[in-house]
Amino acid sequence: MILPIVAYGDPVLKRKARAIDSSYDGLDVLIASMWETMYHAHGVGLAAPQIGKSIRLFVIDGSPFADDEDASPSDHIVLKSFKKVFINAEIIAEQGDDFSFAEGCLSIPDIREEVTRPSVIRLRYQDEHFELHEEEFSGLAARIIQHEYDHIEGVLFTDKLSPLKKRLIKGRLEKISRGQVEAEYRMKFHLSKLKRK
Repeated sequence: MILPIVAYGDPVLKRKARAIDSSYDGLDVLIASMWETMYHAHGVGLAAPQIGKSIRLFVIDGSPFADDEDASPSDHIVLKSFKKVFINAEIIAEQGDDFSFAEGCLSIPDIREEVTRPSVIRLRYQDEHFELHEEEFSGLAARIIQHEYDHIEGVLFTDKLSPLKKRLIKGRLEKISRGQVEAEYRMKFHLSKLKRK
């Protein structure tokens, strides 16, 4: 089922999400709906808070970035088959050279800004079967994970911008929170919901 994506301004996007276990009701259906929602919106990742669920879950399919002009040959190989479910993820190390990349977000349509992040991370997470993994990721794969991981920590990519950049996009962010934005997918706007009450 395709779900509406929560827009910038909703408190769920600023809340640290809670861990879940295998008894979480309807998890298989939720994961399937997240894949469907993400593909419908042409995203490469989607975190549960973006569909209004404050739980530590995100899905990633990096294959659309495999042929990106910023992708290195090693990124190309990794991203082509990089499709994973991440549950209860925890970044346990960040290292490598920092690099900048223009990030966007399905919850913040039509805004892309350069964000600097470390190039290598070590991540501990569970998959959809609740099997525990600890892996190192680098390049664009690491970046996609860091972006989605931020969502379950209650952080948006716009929080990482300089004060000047934040001031420059403030008006556009306010318009998104009020529902004054065109997106090719269904969205849910917190402020427009408050006005109807």
